[in-house]
Amino acid sequence: MIGAFAQLSPETITIIMFGALFVGVLTGFPLAIPIGGVGVITGFLLFGPNSFDLIYSRVYAIVTDYGLMAVPLFVFMGNMLEKSGIAERMYKALYLWFGGFRGGLAIVSIIIGTVMAASVGIIAASITMLTLVALPAMIERGYDKGLATGAICAGGSLGILIPPSIMLIVYGPVARISVGKLFMAAFVPGLVLSGLYMVYITIRCLMKPSLAPVVPVEERRDSFYHKSMLVLQTVAPTAILILSVLGAIYFGVAAPTEAAAVGAVVATLLTLAYRRLTIPVLMDVALSTIKLTGMVLLIASASTTFVSVFLSAGGGAVVEDFILGFPGGRWVVFTMIMVICFILGAFIDWIGIIFVMVPILAPIIPKLGFDPLWFAMMVIVNLQMSFLTPPFAYAMFFLKGAAKPELGISTNDIIRGMIPYVFIVMVVLLLMIAYPQIALWLPSTM
Repeated sequence: MIGAFAQLSPETITIIMFGALFVGVLTGFPLAIPIGGVGVITGFLLFGPNSFDLIYSRVYAIVTDYGLMAVPLFVFMGNMLEKSGIAERMYKALYLWFGGFRGGLAIVSIIIGTVMAASVGIIAASITMLTLVALPAMIERGYDKGLATGAICAGGSLGILIPPSIMLIVYGPVARISVGKLFMAAFVPGLVLSGLYMVYITIRCLMKPSLAPVVPVEERRDSFYHKSMLVLQTVAPTAILILSVLGAIYFGVAAPTEAAAVGAVVATLLTLAYRRLTIPVLMDVALSTIKLTGMVLLIASASTTFVSVFLSAGGGAVVEDFILGFPGGRWVVFTMIMVICFILGAFIDWIGIIFVMVPILAPIIPKLGFDPLWFAMMVIVNLQMSFLTPPFAYAMFFLKGAAKPELGISTNDIIRGMIPYVFIVMVVLLLMIAYPQIALWLPSTM
C-alpha cells in the first residue's frame, strides 16, 4: 500500500490531500483533526515511518518559534484589559459627547472598538465588552436592532486587523515577514476601515433618522470641563498602553515579543489601579489565555503537519506551476486567491487558512510581482471579513452569546446589521489595490 501510494504523481497527491481535507472539514470535526489526520496518514503512506521524523522536526520548529511567544502575552494583555472595566468608563465618557448626534452611540461603539483593537487585539473580548456595555444603551434609546448589532460586530472585529492583532502575530512567522512591519502595515488600513464605518453610520442615520434617535438632553447635560476630564481619564491610560507596545516596536526599542510582555504588565497594573484585580480575576485571565493559546498551537501543529507532507510530496511545485501558468495574468490569479480566501473564511477558522495557504503561496507571490507585505495585508483584511460573513460569522456568535435575552436580539437582526460592513471591507480592499501605500507607507518609515 505504501509503495503503491508513493508511485502516485504530485498532481494526484495534491488532489487526494485537498479532497480528503475538504471531506474531513464537512464531517464537522474540529479543524485540527482533519488537517492533522490527512497530513499524518498521507505522510505515512508516502514515506513510511520516516515521515514522523519530518513531521516532528517541522512542528517543533513552529511551536517553538520566538515570534509566536507573543501570542500568549498579547492574549493575556487583552483578557486582563477586558476585566479592567476600561470599556465601561470609556463608553460613559464618550456617551456624553456623541449622544446628541443621530447614530452617535453607534459611532461610539466603533470608536471604542478601534481603541480596544489597538490595546486588546482579541475579537471575542472586544465584542463581549461592547455587547454588555453599548448594546443595552442603544436598544433602550430606540436604536434599530440591526444598526446597533452591526456597529458592535464591525467595531469589535477591528481587533483582528489593528495591531496588536493575534492574526498578524501568527501570519508573520508563517510567511517569514517581520511582525513589527505587519503591525505598522495594518495600522492605516484599520483606521481607514474604522473611519468608513463611521461615515456609513452617519449617512445611514441622516437618510433615515428613525434608526437612531438623539439621546435626551437631560441625560447628557454636563459641564465641558467634566466631560473633558472623563475622556482624559479613560483615554490617557489606554494611550499609555498602546504607546508602550506599538511605540516600542515602531522605534525599534523592542521586538513584538518583548513589547507584548510590557503590555501584559501595564494591563495588569491598569486593572490593579482600577481596583478590579483579584485572585479569581487573575485565575480566569490565565485560564482564558491558556485555552486560546492552546487552540492556536494545536491548529498550528496540525496545519504544519499537513503542509510539510504536502510540500515534501512535490505539491508546492504543482501549485506554483498552476498559478504561474494560469491564463489571464497575475491580477486574475490574485483575484482568484482573494475569492478563495473569502469563501474559505466563511466556513473555516482563519488560523487554519493561514497555516495551510500561506506557506504554499508565500514563495510564489514575489514571482507574480507582488510585494509580500502588501499581499499579506490584502489576505488579512480579506480574512477580517470572515468574522462578519454568515453562516459562520464569529462576531455574530460572540454577540448573540453575550447579549441579554430581554433585549430581544435575533440572528436575523445581527446578519442584517453586519452585511453592509462586509461591502465596506471590500471597498477598503479596492482602495488598497489602487493605493498600495495605504499599507506600505508606515512600514517604509521604520
